[in-house]
Amino acid sequence: MPNKSRSAGHVPFRTCIICRKKTEQRSLLGFFILGNEVIFDVNRMVNNRKKYVCHQVECLNHLDKWMSKYLKKTGSSQRRTKQM
Repeated sequence: MPNKSRSAGHVPFRTCIICRKKTEQRSLLGFFILGNEVIFDVNRMVNNRKKYVCHQVECLNHLDKWMSKYLKKTGSSQRRTKQM
């Protein structure tokens, strides 16, 4: 008897924030940002909105540069809302 569940066989795909390559979620490193720190969810137990990065050395090396741009972008938007 075939499995009629909607999620049977579903494999979620996510995009690496550095190289923009779409890959299966389980083959990427998931992380979230808390304050000014990157926290990797190695055991995939945190229920939080995550960003994903490849295991490739090039992507991991560019994560610091991405992080500084991300903090600058989000910090400037927060300042604008406080002034209004």
